[in-house]
Amino acid sequence: MKQMKRIFPLLLLCLLLTGCRERPVQKEIFAMDTVMSFTVYGKHAVDGLNAAILQINQVERLLDPELKGSTIWQFNHAEGKPVEISPFISNMLLTAGDVSAKSGGALALSVYPAVKAWGFIDGNYTVPDAATLESLRPFVDDSAVSCWEGEGAQWAQMPAGMELSFGAAAKGAAAQEVIDTLRDVGVKSAILSLGGNVQTLGLKPDGTPWNIAVQDPNAPAGSLGILSVGETAVVTSGSYQRYFEQDGRMYHHILDPQTLSPADSGLVSVTIVCRDGALADCLSTALFVLGEDGAIDYWRTYGGLELMENTASAPYLGGGFEMILVTTDGRAVISSGLQGYFTPGETDYTYQYIQYTD
Repeated sequence: MKQMKRIFPLLLLCLLLTGCRERPVQKEIFAMDTVMSFTVYGKHAVDGLNAAILQINQVERLLDPELKGSTIWQFNHAEGKPVEISPFISNMLLTAGDVSAKSGGALALSVYPAVKAWGFIDGNYTVPDAATLESLRPFVDDSAVSCWEGEGAQWAQMPAGMELSFGAAAKGAAAQEVIDTLRDVGVKSAILSLGGNVQTLGLKPDGTPWNIAVQDPNAPAGSLGILSVGETAVVTSGSYQRYFEQDGRMYHHILDPQTLSPADSGLVSVTIVCRDGALADCLSTALFVLGEDGAIDYWRTYGGLELMENTASAPYLGGGFEMILVTTDGRAVISSGLQGYFTPGETDYTYQYIQYTD
């Protein structure tokens, strides 16, 4: 007997908004297959909130691979021909492609047909047989996707038979677009929760950092610890977010592009702290697939934050990234750039910081 368990992503990262003097304008919606909440401050809050919701709805229509006529649907049915894309989609392709190349293919947007085969799209959960997965393998290759600019437009092309989904980048990219729109409208302080993706604009209205509780993956109502940050994205991917059980075994939705099966990496969750929402989203998936050692190697090569104090207690997050890995053996592995900005919770985990050198 199969059993599906799903935790609404809104609970993945609890937002601690105490200490704000301005009354916020808030809205909660369901979009992109998750619960989203928006908290916006200041005199432009209402205009900003309306623009944010409009933008999310537009992004959802662009990126739904099952919606006939959407940009990604057209791309998936182009039979190898070039397709004109928006700068927004071009940025996601370039960001995901960069992470895929640097991680040795641990991130693959082209794993989408395998995700469908496991039933994570339509809810008809099943364990595909080896022959089914093997038939899909030739089409899982993000390096075969190309994008370029020409004739005043952005274009993309991929081999016939390949299908993409932006599930590993869409919410992060959407959050980044919303933050940029809010800033353009004149908003200076806001916090968004798009499922497991949290993104902030500026500091809280009183000038203090945002306190973001990272969910304990083994206790949905509990907290692994508190991150105190300025303007940044905090994105978590985990095996506990979406899964089903069959014959006493759990199968989660984060697939390893090498095996086309749920990644068996020794990790339960990965939290990325990074200025760019799309990059944070892509990294959370790629590093989950890589596992602890691979994630640490990746961080030592490409990570680290350019920290400049924008208050006495909150970092302005520039280039690079920092991370928190939760392992199956009960450890929370934290990159050194978060030291002083992460407060461990009262849990049974063993907390350890890693440095750039052993």
